[in-house]
Amino acid sequence: MKGRQSGPVDSVQVLLFASLRDQAGWSDRCFPLNDPVVQTAREIWNQLELGDLPRVVLVAINQEIVSADHPVHAGDELAFLPPFTGG
Repeated sequence: MKGRQSGPVDSVQVLLFASLRDQAGWSDRCFPLNDPVVQTAREIWNQLELGDLPRVVLVAINQEIVSADHPVHAGDELAFLPPFTGG
C-alpha cells in the first residue's frame, strides 16, 4: 500500500498522535526529503527535533508497524504512536 501524497512527491507525511501531538504542538506535517540517501523513521524523528525517540513509541509506515530503523521513501505516510491504554 502506498502512502497518501498530500505534499510534494519528494516528501513524507508525518503524523503524531495523542501525547506526542500535544508535546510537539502539531499533528500532521509534510517533511521534505532533500537528501537522496534513504532515511529511516528514527532519522526523520531526530530531524524534527522532538528529543530522543522513546522506546515505547510505535512507528508505522503506510499503516504498518515497523522498526524505527525502517527506511522511509518519498510519498510514504510516517506515523509515531505513543502507547495506548484500554479502559
